[in-house]
Parts: sequence; C-alpha cells; structure tokens
Amino acid sequence: MSCGACCAHFRVSFYCGEVAGESGGTVPPELVTQVGPLRACMQGTEYGGKRCVALRGELGHSGIHCAIYEQRPSPCREFSPWLEHGEPNPDCQRVRKGIGLPALPPRPHDDDETPTHTPPRRGDIAA
Repeated sequence: MSCGACCAHFRVSFYCGEVAGESGGTVPPELVTQVGPLRACMQGTEYGGKRCVALRGELGHSGIHCAIYEQRPSPCREFSPWLEHGEPNPDCQRVRKGIGLPALPPRPHDDDETPTHTPPRRGDIAA
C-alpha cells in the first residue's frame, strides 16, 4: 500500500533459512537480528512498535518504500492489506489508524472476470 504502517509496527520474524548465505536465503544478513535458534527478525522490529531498518521514507507519504523489496522475508511477502474476499485486513486497519491514516475501503471486485452467459438458441440443444 506504500504507507509503511505494517513495516513500522509488526515484528517481522521468519525462519533463519531466509537469511542470505549458505542457506540460499535472500534477506541481507546485516539487516537481521537472530531471535532464537531457528528464528530471525528484521532489525528494528525485534520488540514490535518500531520501524524496520529497511523502510525508507516518511510513513503515509508517497515515496515510502522497502529498500530490500525483492529480497524481503516471507512475512512481508505474505502480509496483505485485504483478506481473501476483499474486506480490509483488521490488523492493517488498526495500525493505519494508529499512525493517523484513513481506513482502507473494501477492495472492489473485478467485474471483468464475470463470465457472460448466452442462452442457447432454438436447435442448439440436442434432444
């Protein structure tokens, strides 16, 4: 959403195999803190409520972005501001409100994917 609310609030914790190195991960190790034998998190998010070290720009303003977007860990890839059926994610709504951003509206449905139905003409149906 380019607002940065989730990146400045949630603890971004993930399996340490996602850290770049011998494991084949992509997340730059200099931006990671080890938080357990098999868990790591993005620096700055260790305790929640603080912004991720990879977040650049001012919250809620254009130009805010992730400095490692293509290398970001799975929680960042999987978090969505909308749930499956288009309703806003309550966690996203809560943190947006916390930084003074307006609530997200439901995501509009894509009407272009609605199949069209043409009724059969006389003679098209086999007896």
